[in-house]
Parts: sequence; structure tokens; C-alpha cells
Amino acid sequence: MSVAREPRVVALRVGRRRDISVAASPRPPVSWLVEAPAAWVAVRAELRLDGAAVAVASPYGILEDWPFAPLRAGGTHALEARVVGADGMASPWSEPCEVRAGFPAGAWSAPFLRLADPGRAAQPFLARREFTVAETVVAAELQVAAHGVYHARLNGADVDDAVLSPGWTAYQRRLPLHLTDVTSLVRPGVANVLAMEVAGGWYTESYGFGETSERFYGDQAAVAPLLRLRHSDGRVEEIRADARWRLTGDGDLVSSGIYAGDEIDLRRHPRGWDATAFDDATWETPALSEPDRQPEVIDVEPVRRIRSLPVVAMPESADADRILLDFGQNIVGRVRLRVSGPAGTRITLRHAEVLEGGRLSTRPLRAAAATDTFILDGAADTVCEPRFTFHGFRYVEVTGYPGALDPADVTAVVLHTDMTRTGWFSCSDERLTRLHENIVRSFAGNALSLPTDCPQRDERLGWTGDAQVFAPTAASLFDADAFFASWLDDVAAEQRARDGRVPTVVPQTLGRLGETMAAGWGDAVTVIPTVLHERFGDRSLLERMTGPMRAWVDTVADAAGPGRLWERGFQYGDWLDPTSARPDKAKTDPGLVATAYLARSARLTADALTLSGEAETSARYAALADDVRDAFVAAYVTPRGRLASDAPTAYALALEFELLPAALRRAAAERLAFLLRAGGYRTATGFLGTPLVLDALLSEGQAWAAERLLLQTMCPSWLYPLSQDATTVWERWDAVRPDGSLHPSGMTSLNHYALGSVGDVLHRRIGGLACAEPGWGRLRIQPWFVSSLEHASVTHDTPRGRASVAWERDAAHRERVRVHARIPHGVTALVDLGDRAPFEAGAGIHTWNATAGVRAPAAIGVDSDLTAIADTPDACALVSRSIAEHSPEMATEFDAYIRWVPGSRLRDELAAVSAPDAVVTRIDRALTTLAR
Repeated sequence: MSVAREPRVVALRVGRRRDISVAASPRPPVSWLVEAPAAWVAVRAELRLDGAAVAVASPYGILEDWPFAPLRAGGTHALEARVVGADGMASPWSEPCEVRAGFPAGAWSAPFLRLADPGRAAQPFLARREFTVAETVVAAELQVAAHGVYHARLNGADVDDAVLSPGWTAYQRRLPLHLTDVTSLVRPGVANVLAMEVAGGWYTESYGFGETSERFYGDQAAVAPLLRLRHSDGRVEEIRADARWRLTGDGDLVSSGIYAGDEIDLRRHPRGWDATAFDDATWETPALSEPDRQPEVIDVEPVRRIRSLPVVAMPESADADRILLDFGQNIVGRVRLRVSGPAGTRITLRHAEVLEGGRLSTRPLRAAAATDTFILDGAADTVCEPRFTFHGFRYVEVTGYPGALDPADVTAVVLHTDMTRTGWFSCSDERLTRLHENIVRSFAGNALSLPTDCPQRDERLGWTGDAQVFAPTAASLFDADAFFASWLDDVAAEQRARDGRVPTVVPQTLGRLGETMAAGWGDAVTVIPTVLHERFGDRSLLERMTGPMRAWVDTVADAAGPGRLWERGFQYGDWLDPTSARPDKAKTDPGLVATAYLARSARLTADALTLSGEAETSARYAALADDVRDAFVAAYVTPRGRLASDAPTAYALALEFELLPAALRRAAAERLAFLLRAGGYRTATGFLGTPLVLDALLSEGQAWAAERLLLQTMCPSWLYPLSQDATTVWERWDAVRPDGSLHPSGMTSLNHYALGSVGDVLHRRIGGLACAEPGWGRLRIQPWFVSSLEHASVTHDTPRGRASVAWERDAAHRERVRVHARIPHGVTALVDLGDRAPFEAGAGIHTWNATAGVRAPAAIGVDSDLTAIADTPDACALVSRSIAEHSPEMATEFDAYIRWVPGSRLRDELAAVSAPDAVVTRIDRALTTLAR
């Protein structure tokens, strides 16, 4: 790592997205990074647009307000920046950033075109229009709105590399408009052709479960293209949908569905349809309709093909006529294959996350067929890839393949919204590093146009609760500001239509089920804007969301009534608590959970209003938060710090949401640690408790309990799925049972990021790098020196530059630790190494020595107290495993009832399940080895 020798400005951009610098509005935010010697102090910045310079008060560009006159639609400008130091020295001007004003001029209006007489519901179609371009054309921009998804080609070339454009929003409230600069593809002076392939995508999909499933938006796809050609004299010529377009529903894409997959008959491909001189006389004239709402440009990266993965194995198939392919990891995307075969050959690809008995396990997919079909036209080396669908899968079953399949001819194409990776973590325990990789993979797979719950079954919806709990981890891994900011606009739009209630899914397509007003789910409207402000410095978004935040809190406060306890109505509560047989019947009382969230959201709303300068209104919500907290304590907390719901999630919520009097926090944390140890440090929290439980322990000095919980390998635990070859985070802690069987529920996804919310803890706690001030203007460096780890490191590309922390133990003296840190220019850090008073550190590269206690294992055996055994790493798992070797049924019984509490011996507990003396002796000998 090195530090800049002289000040300079880099990474200049406009808007929230990082892939290209396009202004989605006339006054886009501006961001940049400053690199400079640590001692050099920047005091202001200057921006220059097309040569005209203005001063900016902040030298550090984090979504700064646009300082120039509003941009005019269609224009292209050169933006530069420099910073000025306290010594009067100015950096050189940055490299020019080309800014394209990518928004429509005034109100947008273009007709939609669709098939006049489609043969069936959700009929894909091709559309083309030939036109002549004058020699005077100097710029061209394609603007497209759609009821569905489309792919456009101009003169035979793709207009961009986006997939499933323009993505999914709450279509009936916010219709996306996709703008693409196509100047380089236009051919002045000759005939041109704009060709579009259109499918229903999310617009024509059926939503719901079982018999409740139905189409929500419409039965047929439509597209509204507008090609704007700017001439050298400033005149703008527009080519839009009209009777001169020609359409056909007889293209090679026979059918398409997000859940069903694509069927492509290459024999029907109209060769040359996307070029001039194609005979479209048999194609039909389109039906035209005006848009029912004003579409808007969405300032977010599109879905793209991110990478390709090879086949890593070909498992033995239980069916001789079916070929199985294993891509080595659970991914989201589709398969591309190269094949030669006779015309009419039908190749079918089915997708699934797991195998059972040498076959695809499709039960977890429910009604999603997840099947792509290709019918060959006889051409050699044909490349086949679906166009308007995606699947969640690791395994693919191939039937009908002509001849022997060469795995080198098959690749998996990974798809997701093209966010920039910004956070990395690793440590000496490869299991934690693998867990982190699984978390990254799960979020990427579920960040496809909007944050979804899962990518494989007939759901793939924007569940607000999942996004709420995972948002901090997402912000630790990717530059997810634009992604979540766009989705929050949908959340706010859906909320406005419901008088303050936030539906449980956004876009809301689930009928009555999606209308549930649930704590932890609706609170996405307060939590996520707060996270985006903290991690990305997105103040304007937070200010914009204060209205929706207030509306949600007001609605919940009304539901709670004057008693300030939200105890009425259905709640998801601590969803999928592993100690409960039903996902919605967690051990923690749902009223306690809901009331805790009301207090938290009221506090977050008050804080946001303070930032917005609305002091009087802020005071009202702060008072509400205090009232709810007092009601919470009165109703649910005993004078000695016990909670009415004596469950880990209850204590985690009370501690992390700061609902307890200071005098009771220690007792509550001790009780939390007691309960976790009593359960053998197996996970006992669901969706809402899991993100909080480790922080609740660590903040109150219960580091050993946190370590044992994090490193547990028994089911349920964060590390248990690794023993079942998991490569993504599961929906259920026991989605795959220890015997290798799938959970019997109809709700079993192997790619669900919610329980991966521990990822933020890996960064902030083990890595020791946390944001201490919005936009990372100040860091907190406080590593958690986990006893069993030899080293750990975390790196994060903050809005102020790259920051990192790494630590390693001395091989000879493990209590001695060396800590390395990199702090970006203009940033300070509060450093807490645990063995001295916290201190300040400035920008630059630092190394510190620290002392961290190491807990030596105690000698244990079957006559040891149960708590001593539970506190010994791997001991509980060893006991369970040893019993299972004798009798799996006995192990199941033992694990179900055992409570690792003080005052009891393991020998007595083994006798209670009638363990033979030989088993007891074997366990005793095995336990003694753990202390060595």
C-alpha cells in the first residue's frame, strides 16, 4: 500500500451509479475521491463544467449537490474537479469526466406497440422499423419504456450490454425509462433498422402461491421506443411507434417466463430480421396505445452478464437418458451451450439447487418449471442461451442432447445488477472465509433488478424484511446505494397508495398476503435510508424519505394505541426461529418484537428529521420513541433485567435497540449468554434476531459467548451449512438436514441472504473496521481478537477512499497481536485495541502492537459441569457426534432436550438417554483430547 505524493482528484462521477457517468436528472449529485499526502489538508473543492468553474465548500465529494445550472436533456459535457489545500496549493484538474444528460426533454410521450391479435397470453414478439438517417445527424439516443422486458439492436448490433431491460419496478406506480446513447450505431445517409425483441418478463408473470397465483400487471407485453436523432443545426427528429413498425409473434422465442424459462425454436428464426432489406411483408401492423403514466429514468446500474463459470463435474445420473452438470456453486443466471445436431432436435435444460438420489430436486421450486428448451435448426456450432429468464441453480439436467456432451461446450452465465464490489474479508479460519463468500454470492444472486428473497422458486419477490435486515451487510460488500435508493422509491410509492402502511413485498404483487403490516418488514422504510446515509453519505435520500418514515411510524403508533404496545394483528415476528416448528411462531413474543421495532423506527425518524433541520417535528418523534421504550420496559422487563419472552432474540432486540435502563444492560447480556450456552451455543434466532445477537453480546463484554456462537458447527449454526457443501446462505438453518435430506417444508430455499446478515459483523467486529460518521468521514477501528483465529483482515472502498484493517497473532506468543490499518485522506479514526484507552489516528498507514487475552481450554470429561463442556470449543458437537455413531435416534433425543446449565454432569445426562457404558467411556476419552 502506498500514499499519494501529491494531491489529486480521482473517480469523478455524477449520479449514484458507478458503472457510467450519466445524469438521470437535470441536477445530479457529484462525487469524487481525494488522494493526497496524509499531512496535506484540503479545505475546499472546485468543479469545472465545460470550462466554467465554481467553488464547492466540501473538499470531499460525497453525493454533493449539483452546483451548476440545470443540465439540458441530451447534452454531453466535460466535468473536472480539483481540491485546494489550507496552504493555498491546488491539485491539478482531474481527468475530464464525460457527463451525458440521460433524461428526456420535458414530459415524455411515445405510444406503446404490441401485437394486435396475440395467439396466447404472454406472447413474445419481434418488432422492427426501417428508416433513413440524414447526413446531418450528429447524435442519437434510444429511449424505451416497456410493459415487460426487451432487447434492442440497431443495424444488427446490440445497443448495450444490459439484460432483462428495463428491469422490474412497481410498474403501475413507477414505470422505468431506459435511455441509451446509440450515436456510434447510426449510419447517416443510408437506411437503418431498429429491431426489438420483447417478452413479458415480470409484467406478465403470475404471482401468488398455488391456486392464488394470477397475473398481476397484464396479459401481454408492449414496448414504447423513441429514437431521438439530433442534427447539426440543433433540430431533433423523433422515430416512435406508429403504423410503419412491423411485428410478428412467430419468432424463434416461442414462449418465455421468469419462472417457467424460455423455449426457443431456432427453425423459426427470421434470418436478417434486424438488418435492412429484410422482407417483412407478412408481418403485422402493431396495435398502438398511449402510456397510462409518465415513465421515469431509474438511476441504477442494469442487470448484466457478470461472469461465466465452467462445468466442474458431471455427477452420475439415476436416469440413463439424462445428463447432470454441476457448476460447483449455487448461482443465479442461465446456461449457454454450443451444440451441433439435426434440425428438430429438442434439448431441454432443467435447473435446481441440489440433487437427491441422482436426480434434480425440483420440489423446492414449487410451481417454477425453471426449464429452458432449444429446438435446433441443423446449423453447426449453434450457441444457445435463454434471453428473458433467469434461474437459481447449481445443477442442470440435460435431455435430448445429440451425441456425447463435451462439458467444455457448456458454461453458466451469472447475472445480477452490476454493482461495484467494495468490501472484502478473510481470516485464518477458512470456514469463516467460506461463509463470507457464501454471503457475497447470495446477495449478488438476489440483487437482480431489486432485492429479492430467493432466485429459484415461484417467488423471487422484494420482501421488505429480508432487505431490512441485510442492508448493512450489503453496504459492506457492494456500492449498493443506487440499487437500494431505486427500490426505496418503489417502497415509498407503494406506501403512498396505502396511507402509510408499507406492504411486506415491494413491488406488491401478492394480494392480501402482501398487504400485511408487519414489524421488521415495514421498518425497511426507516432502517434502509438510515443505512444508506451512514454508509454512503446519502443525505439527500434520507431527507427525501423522512415523509415515508413519518407515515410508517404514525401508522404503527395508531395501531399500538395509547398504551404504546403493538400487540394486535398478525406479525411475522422472529421469522424462522429454529427453536420453533412453525416459521411464524417464534419463541419471542411478536408483540415484544413489534413494540421494539416501533421504538427503533421512531428514534430513527427523529434522527432523520434533526438532520433535515426539522427540530420541532424531530422532538415529537423522539418523545414517541421514549414513550414506547418506557412502555416496553414496563410491559416486558422485570426489575432484575429478565424479559417476558426469555429468548435470545428478545434480549438482542432490547440491548441493540437501547430499550433497557443502563443498570439492567449487563444482567440482560448475561442472561442472553446463559440462554445461548444452555442451548449448546446453537443458533436460536430467526430473521430479526440473527443480525443483532453477536453485537448484543460483544457490546456488553460477552465475547466468549459470541465466539462460541459464531464458530458453532452443529445444526443450527452459521457454519453448519458448510458441512453440507453449501455455497450460498440458506433460508432455513436446517434446509439440508444432517442426514443429507432436504427440509420437508414447501418453503426451502438454498439461496436466501437474510441469515447472512452476520456478514456485517465479520467486517465491523472481527475485521475491526466500522463507519463512525456518515459517509465514512470517521472510522472506528476495534478488532475482535477471536481466540481461535491467527489473523483476519477487512478492506473497504469507502466514499472517502480505501480503508483497511488487518491483524495477526505472534506465532510464539499468541497474546501478542500486531494491527495494521490504512486510513483514507482526510479521515480520522478512533482506535480501540482493548488493552489501553482508545486513541485517535489520522490518515495514512499505521501499525500498532496490542495484547489480547487467549482463553486456554480446560480439562473436561463426562464428570465435568455441563457449562465447562459447553464452553469448550467443539465439545458439544463431539458429544452429539459420538452418540450418533451409536444411535442417530438417541443423538436426536439428546440434542433436543439437553440444556448446558451449571450444576449438572454430562454423565448424568447420558444416563437419562440410556447411553451404554462403552459410549460414555468413548465420549470421556474424546473430551480429554480437546484440552491438549
